[in-house]
Amino acid sequence: MKFRFIGLGVVLIVAGVSLRVFFALPFAQGLLRDEVANQQLSIASYVARDIDHSIETRRTLIGELSTALPPELLQQPQKLATWLQERQRLNPLFNSGLLVMRPDGVGLLAEYPVIAGRSNLLYSGTDWFQAALHADAPVMSKPERGRANGEPILIMAAPVRNAARQVVAVVAGVVVLNTPGFLDRLQENRLGASGGFLLISPADKLFVASSDPAMVLKPTPEPGVNLLHDRAMAGFRGTGITINAKGVEELSSMATVPSTGWFVVARIPTTEVFHPIQAMRNFFLKNTLAVLFGTIAILLLVLPHLLRPLTSAAQAMREMADGKRPLAPLPVRRRDEVGDLVLGFNYLVERLYEKEAALMASEASMAFMAHHDALTGLYNRTMLEDRLQQALARAQREGSHFALLFCDLDDFKPINDQYGHAAGDAVLRQVAARLLDERRSTDTVARLGGDEFVILLTDLSDNLGDTCSGVTVVAQQLLESLSIPFNIGGKIFQLSTSIGIALYSGIGVSASQLMSQADIAMYRAKAAGKNEFCVFDGTFESFSV
Repeated sequence: MKFRFIGLGVVLIVAGVSLRVFFALPFAQGLLRDEVANQQLSIASYVARDIDHSIETRRTLIGELSTALPPELLQQPQKLATWLQERQRLNPLFNSGLLVMRPDGVGLLAEYPVIAGRSNLLYSGTDWFQAALHADAPVMSKPERGRANGEPILIMAAPVRNAARQVVAVVAGVVVLNTPGFLDRLQENRLGASGGFLLISPADKLFVASSDPAMVLKPTPEPGVNLLHDRAMAGFRGTGITINAKGVEELSSMATVPSTGWFVVARIPTTEVFHPIQAMRNFFLKNTLAVLFGTIAILLLVLPHLLRPLTSAAQAMREMADGKRPLAPLPVRRRDEVGDLVLGFNYLVERLYEKEAALMASEASMAFMAHHDALTGLYNRTMLEDRLQQALARAQREGSHFALLFCDLDDFKPINDQYGHAAGDAVLRQVAARLLDERRSTDTVARLGGDEFVILLTDLSDNLGDTCSGVTVVAQQLLESLSIPFNIGGKIFQLSTSIGIALYSGIGVSASQLMSQADIAMYRAKAAGKNEFCVFDGTFESFSV
């Protein structure tokens, strides 16, 4: 009987190895491929969103600069260059400089920083310059190599118009593609040992960026060379396996960069993806004999002794897996291998309980952090934009009014410079508390970043005059509240704030336009002497404490 069991065991082992090699491993390979593909697509989507955010931030900045540029500076090149230098210092998003071009495209009115030869270039023949002359919003060039220094660059431009809506200049920002915080991480990071990323412009049939520097600004392969690439150029987004132009089989995932029409490709050779499966296959084939001999020895020597407690433990585990009994530690009857297995299972149960509790706490924390500022606890930009869209939809539907108050602390930077960021953070937390004071539950107070805060006042009076009056009362209260000295660890800090107000009165404006109006009004309040508020109505009526 013993030898029959041994023979049965040998047959089962051989059958098990065969099933693993010819059925289980291919199935596991498919599961591994799907898991890696999902993770890879998530990474590609994250990179695409990061690139999209970087581009939109720079577009917005160029649009704001073109609006904020004082027309009188166009006749004063030195002051214009100083103005550009200050804007570059405040928002260093264009590391290759800010330019102001003549409306005829012949040379520059000013630039910062100065790059040799750039001021003498002719811009009128470029597509992006011509597009900027006729656009009402910032435009972007296709990726190219700069004519002045040969670096791979991207240019964003917007027209500067006078009161008669005539273009009097063009403001442009130049960013090097591999600049830190833009595309450098895409070019420096890799997937696994030999995988990487591609950023492709299908309209230009061009590699915008790549983990392989030699591919940057090179043309994409001709149709037919890489079939999955051809599908991606035609609009497919997702994951697939393909043979690249070098003859290497790859697992590739594509995700769109919405604001540009570009797409990110995360790719990794399948040999690397499926290396664990191949290693397992080799292991099974090479160690089959050893497993057989070892199994026979176990069956002969310890089968009667070991099988009984192991069977009991396995039965208990199966019942837990099937839900027939609650998940709980098993009793340890003997301190041997089976006992160690049971102890390991018991430890796993404890870890599962701990991880489940930690996961619930983490989900709650992430849910809060997704919509709140980590320092002040106020709503963040994402939540503000959502609330603003809701208010805009409700106002358009019901004909109601609402207002945006853009608050920027005056002279806040010296606090960080002289007393450290800890003191500055403490001041910001007290500012947040004062902004929340006396606010209604329907109002939204958010921190955009730094020392900038926005208050959304909704459900205001249907009468526009009453709305404006009520909002100015709130602004006055905020100015008085924030002018009270701040006591931080025994140190007294005196601050003021400049407030820009944008009123929604039923006119068809977008959320971004309202934010821009409030931002412009805030800068006008600062220009008027600080500790003031200004209502945006096209003429800028301002009021002070």
